[in-house]
Amino acid sequence: MGDGFHEQLIEDSAFLRAERRLDTERVDELILQLNRVYPQVLTDREATRFRNLDVPTSVRLGELLTHLQGKGEEACREFYRALHLHVEEVYYSLPTRLRLRGGSLRHVSCVSWYSPVFFLGCFSVAVGMALLYYYSESKLTGGSRALGMAALGLKRKAQEVLIWYTEESLMK
Repeated sequence: MGDGFHEQLIEDSAFLRAERRLDTERVDELILQLNRVYPQVLTDREATRFRNLDVPTSVRLGELLTHLQGKGEEACREFYRALHLHVEEVYYSLPTRLRLRGGSLRHVSCVSWYSPVFFLGCFSVAVGMALLYYYSESKLTGGSRALGMAALGLKRKAQEVLIWYTEESLMK
């Protein structure tokens, strides 16, 4: 299976302690998630200790991470689940996640690879191809103008194809 969650948490700890997006509210959400859903990982007494607002958030987070590492693999896995659930942008910025994305892909969810921009790019190409097919059937010059207009919202390569096709049909 490769690196376990315990080893990953050791590697990610320095990053997490320095992460500014993990403010008091976010750290409290993580603590409450672990306490309520997994009381075997974080008891009520431990949760109260880690939620003490008299202690700076970065110190409380550091103590929590050390505590979870001491509890073992299962506790570390539940921490990652809570982090993914409550602070997704930090979860995907973790050094171990970035390393996994760049090298071994076995732990990375495929959904995280396809951003909305990727989806829109694919959708634009599909729409462009559909318009190309539809208007190639009709010999009207209006179709060529419509293709030229359709090209406005597409990426540069798709635009070039549609504009080239439009110019070719106008020359015929």
